[in-house]
Amino acid sequence: MSTAVATAMPQQTPATDPMHNSMANAIRALSMDAVERAKVGHPGMPMGMADVATVLWSHFLRFDPENPSWADRDRFVLSAGHGSMLLYALGYLTGYKKMTLEEIKRFRQLGSLTPGHPEHDIELGVETTTGPLGQGLGNSVGMALAERILNARFGNELVDHRTFVIASDGDLMEGISHEAASLAGHLKLGRLIVLYDDNKISIDGPTSLSFTEDVQARFRAYGWHVQAIDGHDAAAIGTAVHEALAVTDKPSLIACRTIIGFGAPKKQGTKDSHGSALGAEEIAGARQQLGWRYPPFVIPEEILSAWRKTGTRCTTDRQAWQKRYADSKERVEFDRVIQGILPKHLDATLTQLKQKIATEKPKHATRQSSGAVLEAILPVMPELIGGSADLTPSNNTQVKNFGPITASNYNGRYIHFGVREHGMAAAMNGMALHGGIIPYGGTFLQFADYCRPAIRLAALMRQRVIFVMTHDSIGLGEDGPTHQPVEHLAALRAIPNLNVFRPCDGVETAECWQIALERSDTPSLLSLTRQALPTVRGTNGENLSARGAYVLVEADGKRQITLLATGSEVSLALEARVQLQKEGIGAAVVSMPCWTLFEKQAEAYRLSVLGHGPRLAIEAAISQGWERYTGENGAFLGMSGFGASAPAEELYRHFGITVDAAVKAAKKLCKS
Repeated sequence: MSTAVATAMPQQTPATDPMHNSMANAIRALSMDAVERAKVGHPGMPMGMADVATVLWSHFLRFDPENPSWADRDRFVLSAGHGSMLLYALGYLTGYKKMTLEEIKRFRQLGSLTPGHPEHDIELGVETTTGPLGQGLGNSVGMALAERILNARFGNELVDHRTFVIASDGDLMEGISHEAASLAGHLKLGRLIVLYDDNKISIDGPTSLSFTEDVQARFRAYGWHVQAIDGHDAAAIGTAVHEALAVTDKPSLIACRTIIGFGAPKKQGTKDSHGSALGAEEIAGARQQLGWRYPPFVIPEEILSAWRKTGTRCTTDRQAWQKRYADSKERVEFDRVIQGILPKHLDATLTQLKQKIATEKPKHATRQSSGAVLEAILPVMPELIGGSADLTPSNNTQVKNFGPITASNYNGRYIHFGVREHGMAAAMNGMALHGGIIPYGGTFLQFADYCRPAIRLAALMRQRVIFVMTHDSIGLGEDGPTHQPVEHLAALRAIPNLNVFRPCDGVETAECWQIALERSDTPSLLSLTRQALPTVRGTNGENLSARGAYVLVEADGKRQITLLATGSEVSLALEARVQLQKEGIGAAVVSMPCWTLFEKQAEAYRLSVLGHGPRLAIEAAISQGWERYTGENGAFLGMSGFGASAPAEELYRHFGITVDAAVKAAKKLCKS
């Protein structure tokens, strides 16, 4: 492997930096002033962690506000997103062009770049959207893992950076923190450093009300390197970060004992400084206590100049990297994956696979068809990294000859996430945010609920993340109602900017995978069957699934009824159509693999697909949402409650999702 590239060390240590207090107080002043102007927000955390942030940004973090998307920058994640003014203050002070003083003054206002919780924008120095506690920590594990994977592929010359996190007590209370920290320790992500704001205050009061575990012992048990320091001692902060940087085989937790609302004379160290404006009187007292003599939003030139110098601290590092990049033989491929451009052979590979399926017409579960897609595309997509939450054989997510990623080998292509669905989903978001990787991960559709907060954030952040969810209905059979998703499709379809795909056979599965890969600003969820389904689609060159819904088979003669279906129920609808046609009822079958894409089609196309007559929707799930397509004169055939434990075929009969039931319902609609 290539030789190591030295990372620049501080020229001046935090202990000898005469500007430290003034620079930290600039963060405190901007934070309390912005929250006061908005009359809402969280001043306490930024004021408490200002010393830690000042040391980190002034002496250790590798970043360049002039080139915020520098591929080899360190990633900084504010997992404690409620303390957003910390990040906004740092962005303005260090010179990110988009983060102006006017934006600071517009904190939490409509259309501002300073919303209540940070929203992903690299140009602002915001690496990920945070606020739902624990998500940022989960993202950071994915970012740190992505760095190691890309380092193994491209070497130290192009990929050699760290991921830093500021996390709160609340982050570490959330269940996802356990999943994320455990995984990071297992994978020995030594370039992940978490600075824990141990202020012992929550919204309700002291954390002792609900949170008394030994956090440091807990992280040691995960396999982390752990230190504890005074979070207001610049020298101690610097020494601890130096020590963490020297540890290469363990992620690091630095527990920073801080005072929330530091400097506020009456409210520091109390819940009153956590989540509300301090008030004019308290702010005046804080200014006096901190020795900050300047009016609101005024940063003296000397202090601002010191911060702006910090913003240029890594220019030389970035220029040196730029030269290595320019000289690299890997530059073209590195650019392709970092920019998210798909490989040129992908389209031909998928076209060949679809033609093969259409010709051979196998009867496969769509989870098996998904596995066939992966088998075809993984050799031509080195940036595609997959995994499963301990359901690999069931999800069909691992391909032979593509080995696992381990603590001793980041060259693999597959991650054993363990039974950590939420941590998996959040880590996948972090991998996508890092760049250079397109992540996919599998579990059962029933367990989408465990992933939902991270799925929602993938949609909000417009990230290309692919969730492979199998065993998608009562068709999974004997495992019973605890594992049979009935309400999940409706709940997932309700998330904006999430493409939920439920393909009906191998051709549609390949089409849906292709769409998921091509949509760089939209996450996708594949809802796949356990049970085998017949191949019902041909291929004519067009990706019909990209329209969201299409007429699979038109009626013979005049269309009198339209059968709408997804996934495993499309073949059932086709059988019902045959019976209806025998009885002289013209029936069309519409496959609807993705409602979201269908809604984006022109109205004329949608009407041509849905038809003007009665419509019967068939899906082995609850009816919620189907009324928009069936209308007042239509009907739904599916589930009205939870499932049961029995063989799949018996369950379909028990719940009345059969060809005979569909024919009966269609005939009733035609008579009404």
